[in-house]
Amino acid sequence: MRVISGYLKGKTLEGYNTPGTRPTMDRVKESLFASIQGFIDNAIVLDLFCGSGSLGIEALSMNANTCYFVDNGKEILSILNKNINNLNIKDKSIILNKDYRDALFYFKNNNIKFNIILVDAPYKLQVMEEVIELINSYDLLLDNGIIVLEYSFDKLKDSYQNLILYKNKKYGDKYVNIYKKVVD
Repeated sequence: MRVISGYLKGKTLEGYNTPGTRPTMDRVKESLFASIQGFIDNAIVLDLFCGSGSLGIEALSMNANTCYFVDNGKEILSILNKNINNLNIKDKSIILNKDYRDALFYFKNNNIKFNIILVDAPYKLQVMEEVIELINSYDLLLDNGIIVLEYSFDKLKDSYQNLILYKNKKYGDKYVNIYKKVVD
């Protein structure tokens, strides 16, 4: 597993074979980040269910300002810390060892909002609509911000309140949907 673009391009990431993780394939990651590159510059990013941090690290490599990494697996957070230290991006990284619900509530209570929210939950959880609803009800996405969801079950709707499907793509048995917050 490696960083595929930006100033960290080619750097190796640890955590590819960690039990319980399912890293995004390079082909999918490359296509996904090509689709959202116009949103990344100086963005505040949330990598929810971050695992080894591959998606958030990619955003930082492409000039995102800050990334909040959220996961609740002790072993995987150790690998994430190692990746962040090895890449010398600790000053742009904030790690939260929390369940996704607790993390989203924490952001609400601390008035932390994001330009980009990356959601790559374990497929067996099937929590995408719940995550979208919490993000909406807690107002965690900045105007014109995006949510990127990678999942492998039934298709999601084309809109959720002020979130409108911006792009979607199928890669084998997985889908990537990008929703944009539309401002009246």
